[in-house]
Formats: sequence, structure tokens, C-alpha cells
Amino acid sequence: MADEHLMNTAVEQEYDATQIQVLEGLEAVRKRPGMYIGSTSASGLHHLVYEIVDNSIDEALAGYCSRITVTINKGNTITVTDNGRGIPVDIQAQTGRPALEVVFTVLHAGGKFGGGGYKVSGGLHGVGASVVNALSEWLTAEVHKDGKIYKMEFARGDITQQMRVVGETTESGTRVTFKPDAEIFDSLVYDYETLHTRMREQAFLNAGLEIEIRDAREEDGAHDVMCYAGGIREFVTWYNRHKNALHSEVIYMAGTRGDAQAEIAVQYNDSFAETLVSFANNIHTAEGGMHETGFKAALTRTLNAYGMKAGIIKIDSDKVSGEDCREGLTAIISVKLTDAQFEGQTKAKLGNAYIRTLVETLVNEQLTEYFEEHPAVARTILEKAMTANRAREAARKARENIRRKTALGGAAMPDKLRDCNETDATLTEIYIVEGDSAGGSATQGRDSRFQAILPLWGKMLNVEKAREDKIIGNDKLQPVITALGAGIGEDFNTEKLRYHKVVIMADADVDGSHIRTLLLTFFFRFMRPLLEEGYVYAAMPPLYKLVRGKQTRYAFTDAERDALSAELRGDSANAKVDISRNKGLGEMNPQELWETTMDPETRTLKRITLDDAIKADQIFTLLMGEKVEPRREFIETNARYVVNLDY
Repeated sequence: MADEHLMNTAVEQEYDATQIQVLEGLEAVRKRPGMYIGSTSASGLHHLVYEIVDNSIDEALAGYCSRITVTINKGNTITVTDNGRGIPVDIQAQTGRPALEVVFTVLHAGGKFGGGGYKVSGGLHGVGASVVNALSEWLTAEVHKDGKIYKMEFARGDITQQMRVVGETTESGTRVTFKPDAEIFDSLVYDYETLHTRMREQAFLNAGLEIEIRDAREEDGAHDVMCYAGGIREFVTWYNRHKNALHSEVIYMAGTRGDAQAEIAVQYNDSFAETLVSFANNIHTAEGGMHETGFKAALTRTLNAYGMKAGIIKIDSDKVSGEDCREGLTAIISVKLTDAQFEGQTKAKLGNAYIRTLVETLVNEQLTEYFEEHPAVARTILEKAMTANRAREAARKARENIRRKTALGGAAMPDKLRDCNETDATLTEIYIVEGDSAGGSATQGRDSRFQAILPLWGKMLNVEKAREDKIIGNDKLQPVITALGAGIGEDFNTEKLRYHKVVIMADADVDGSHIRTLLLTFFFRFMRPLLEEGYVYAAMPPLYKLVRGKQTRYAFTDAERDALSAELRGDSANAKVDISRNKGLGEMNPQELWETTMDPETRTLKRITLDDAIKADQIFTLLMGEKVEPRREFIETNARYVVNLDY
């Protein structure tokens, strides 16, 4: 019968030309915004600003713009102003329309497709301005050019006011103001720090370009002006500001090949982490590409060659690996090229093969020369790499020992682990809980079919200050490694993960915050795919419990508490609502813990991701590293903003 039903359905649903939908122009952008800006979440909202700023940056790359201003206005509208040449306003031959109109209404239109407008550009797809226009409730473009001020207005991609002259000017440049569309985005609230971080990055990458960002939503809103004459050298110094540099001078290399150019800045510090950040035409290539490949190969080759020549490395088996060479490295790679081949509109990876050759040759020649002129620096870097090599070998033996024990005696799970019954990892979750008492309540309150509990106790190892070989045998972290079952470091494999939700459950106090930071640091350093692929969550126990009669509600913020209190009172302003601040996890009974924090129907989990692994690394280093002064400054600056240490 089922097959017959399927056959009948197939006959009824004919597939013909009437079902083929053609999305024309900006309609396609509004229909499928994720294809153009990645998502409609906060990242997509901020991406709109980047697209407009990137156009101004292209003017700077061409040598015509020295200042860019970004303002978050009241109502979360955005204004981007530059002092470049101004978007052309004359008639564009192919369309017979003003170029300003074409730029904001036609996909894949711009001065970046070989027409001589730009030699080097980040916005190579030519969709930036028109996409922002399509996804805005309204947008206004104002161009100062040839003594006149031109203005044009749009709404959701459609023209609402044709281009017209509205005044005279002695300046040149473009001003774009837009309001993101509430029909498209999950939230319209801009985060100042997210935009500030991106603008600071662009200021570092374009030596001498001044970028100002201002939050005008409040009278005394944040305001920063950034301009770095030292360019990416200062970028490296900024990354290392909370670390102890092994050599005072930043090593700088630069060169060209045809129309392509590359510059690289390098400085080592005494940490065990690698910070390698690459850009192509000022676009952050988060997934690397040919420029990173060339740099890594040349760095490893040059260090080993120097070691052999100086007699520090005597035989081939003593040579250091690429991973060893990059321990404690902070490096910025910035390449600029006329025909950048990016993977997709998000431009996460650079594919031009000849850039690998340019970067590799550049590093081989200039780093070799630097080492010969600075032998003390070369020896310091090489000795760090050789120490890393020995530690890596010790870690390999420790992992091998664990694998051997596992193979011989089966996977011996930690004593304190209370495992679940389900064996399909995609359906299971593990709660890593602070303390035995909370672990006891969680064990009693959980759904044992799919929820496992692992209590942690005592002070954990600070992994900011330890290599992998010290981590593997640590009695506080070993249970986590064993329970997750996916290995550690270079052996880590998410396919072997025993639980697909790893939930950190700690109190909303200083100790809980410490445990959480240590665990996240550990995952970040030694199990990074856990974070990158979205397996890690923070449990969010409510702050308040509200009771009126038989009604019980929970609130996560003060504002939510007040709103729920009013809702429970209803029309009776004098009705009594009992409000209590929630106890610590260990003080909750099993039923309370289940209802508030563990029941999939009612709980709130916050997924912890690494959209910006570098930013997380900076925070980890600041809070967990050896430099006390920066940590004190951070705490003093941010203490007044802390309402709930957890979230």
C-alpha cells in the first residue's frame, strides 16, 4: 500500500517549467541571504558593515583614501564615511544608468573586474554594496565629488529617490548610512567590540590608514581612533602584549613578484601556543591557503638548515618538525594580489598557487639572512623548537602507552564517571560538573538513558603553562581525556568522541568561573576541534526562582525576573510572589537540578564556539598567563561590568 501511495503522489505532482523559479537581481539576496553574508545571525549583521568598509579599504589600497570613520548611530543604524575619490556618478555605458545606482542595485557590478578601477581589491565578487542595500530596511548613499554632493536613497534594494545633486563641496569621498532589515536578521543590535576588533585589524594591515569607530548610541559611548605606522610589525607586538617575547625585535620580511606582494612579521614568545594569522587583500583567510602553506614550509626548512650549518642539529633524525618550529610563534602574513582566488564569498581560503612560491622564496632568503646577522636570536628560536620536539616525543610515548593499555585491558573509564546507557554518540551528552556534591545531585537528577556525569574536584592544571606531555598524566585532566575517548593533541579525532554534547556545569561564582576558564583553555589548546565543530556547551542554571501559589518560574537575568514577577502578579499589584536567588549547583536537590539545568525540554544551554580563536587565545593568555599587570588592568577595567561571572 505504501508503495502504491508513493506512485500516486508522484503522478499528481508534475515537475514542469512552471515550478522553476528565477530570482532576479537583489530578490535572490533577500531570498537566500546566507549565500551572500554567511548567516542572518549576529555575524551576518556585522558582515554588512565589513562589506561597506571593504569598499573604502579598496580606495585606501589604491592610494586615494587616508581616513575611514564608522559610526553606530542611535537605533543601530550604521554610517561609514571615507575621504576617497567618491563612487563614480557618471553614466555607466552598459546600463545607461548612473554608476552610483549600478553599484548599489546590480550584483557583480563594480570597479574590480579588470576595468582599471582597482589593481588590488578584497571585494572581488562585486556584491558588497548591492547586498547591503538589499538587506537593509533603507540605505542612503552620499558622494562628494567634483565640487558637488550627490545623494541617492533606497529601501530593501529598490530606489526610493533617484540620484540628485543636494549641495556643493570642496571634499571628496563617500558616506553610506543604512538600517539592517528586521525582516532578515535575528537581531539588529550591533556589538561595538566586534566592530572595533575588525577595524583595528584593518588599521594594522594598512600602515598609515586612520580608522575611527564611534558608538553614538549613548552620549559617552565608546570611541577609538587607530593608525599604525608600523603596520603588521605593530600587529605582532599587539598580539604578544601579554606574553614574554624571546627576542625584542619583530622580524619583518617583504617582497614582490609581478603584481603580487607579500609581507610577513614574526616574533616568538615563551608560550606553547602558535598564533598564525593570514590575510589576502586585507581579508582574513581563516582557513589559510597557499600563503600559509608556503610560509610554514619555508620556516621549517630555514630553521633546520641553520641548525645543520651551525652544528646544533648534527643528524637528520634530530631535525625539528613544522609543529615544533611554530611553538610560541606569533606571525602575521599579508599578501596583496590582483587576481585573488578565494573559496566562496566568505573568502576563508586563498587558492593562488603562485603566492606559495612568492612567500616561500621570500622567507627562505630573508629569514636565512636575518639568522646569519642575528645568530643569538636564531639559536634561541631553534632551541625552543628542539625542546618542543623532545616534549612532543615524550607526549607521543605517553599516548602510545595509553593506547597500549586500552588495547590490552579495554577502555578503563574514570572511577567517578557515571556513564549513560545509550551507545550512539550522536544522542548522548556528558555533564562535566564542578565538585562531588553537585555531581551527586546531577547523577540522581539526570536521565541516565543519554546523560553521563563526570565530577571534577580540586584545582585543575593551568594548561597555559604546560605542554602536552605534562597534560596526559595529570590526575585532574586525565579523566576528561579518557571519558571523551577522542584522544588529545595531534591524535584528537572527533569521530571517536563518545558524547556529542560536552556540557560544562559550574557555579556562577569565582571558583566556577575559574574551573570553566581552565577547561576551555584545555579544550582550546589540546582539543580545538571540539570548539570549532560546536560540541561544547555551558549549562545555564537560572539565577532566580519565582513562586506564586502552585506556579513556579525561573529567571536568568534581573530584567527577566522583574518581567516574570509582574506576569505572576497579573492584575493584582499586591499579590505575593516569593523570589529567591538560586543556590549553588551542589545545594540544589536532584529534581531542581533536572528541571532548571538538565531537562532538554526546559533547560538553556549556551553553545561555546570559536568564531575568533585568536580573540579567545588573547583572553586565555591574559587571564592564565604569567604577566600579572595586564591581568590586573583587565580585572580593574571590567569588574564594574560584571553582573554574572558565568555568562
